[in-house]
Amino acid sequence: MSTSVDTTAARRDEPALAPIEPDEFQRVAAEVRGEVHSVIVGQDEAIEGTLISLIAGGHALLEGVPGLGKTSLVRAFGGALDLQHGRIQFTPDLMPADITGTTVLTEDTSGRRTLTFQPGPVFANLILADEINRATPKTQSALLEAMQEGTVTLANTQRRLPQPFCVLATQNPIELQGTYPLPEAQLDRFLLKLFFSMPSRDDLNDIVFRTAESDEVQVRQVADAGTLLRMRRLAHEVPMARHVVDYATRIVLALQPGKQDAADSVSRFVRLGPSPRGVQALCLAGRVTALLDGRYNLAFEDVRAVAKAALRHRIVLTFDAQRQNILPDTIIDEVLSKVAEEPR
Repeated sequence: MSTSVDTTAARRDEPALAPIEPDEFQRVAAEVRGEVHSVIVGQDEAIEGTLISLIAGGHALLEGVPGLGKTSLVRAFGGALDLQHGRIQFTPDLMPADITGTTVLTEDTSGRRTLTFQPGPVFANLILADEINRATPKTQSALLEAMQEGTVTLANTQRRLPQPFCVLATQNPIELQGTYPLPEAQLDRFLLKLFFSMPSRDDLNDIVFRTAESDEVQVRQVADAGTLLRMRRLAHEVPMARHVVDYATRIVLALQPGKQDAADSVSRFVRLGPSPRGVQALCLAGRVTALLDGRYNLAFEDVRAVAKAALRHRIVLTFDAQRQNILPDTIIDEVLSKVAEEPR
């Protein structure tokens, strides 16, 4: 695996790869999923959502209490896809330059001094932002440009990040001590928010037996960065019927407080609804879901399948909702039950 880092100025004229064939898409996705499952027991929703994010070219926020396998999942995907990966351990004393890199003064053998850019760990294909909500908002914001534009700007120079580029950020529930809630602008840059649940009794037993002899399970490489980019190209070419896109749009509009057709729970418990990125996330993640199911068109069922993961982190609840322990998923369920596939 190559470890070279391209820190040249950003270029948009790179040649595009041809899309992969749908049958090959399904085969590669199944093999990647299988390799990850060889490391992670259970957590089907998180594994599927992470796979969707990687193919779509988005970023995923993984939430769960410590010890559920969030970090192991990211490593497993990196190994199965042979992606150059970097890990950033977010702590309260982490600085933005520790993420993006910095310009340092170097001296060669002849004594000549020059300014040289030293890239940070963000210059990789797959970034594990571990416990992202333990860093201060100033440090969290260092990822904003990278996640949205795929570039890093330092010293008036814009440097393009290697492609594919994906941030998989883990966070502990915000109720835990020593955490800083992510601002809405950063949450909106994540394509999906995925939950890690406590394993079942059988899954816990399986975890113990799998790790009895060794904590490390070897992941077999089944694809590479070029294959992932070709899968992404196919996903962006999946047809979208106007009435299906309109269905996704009406779901997002029904989550806007103050709208005439907003659900009752939205008017009572939602302070701010999803941005237009919410509709884009529904349609993009939905198209990947359709391909994974062996279909070459976006359907209503695809939009519903990804609705919670794509919208739960884009809803800002009122204090009353937090006091009554009302969850975004509950509100999304109500909206899905009331928004008809065809407009009335």
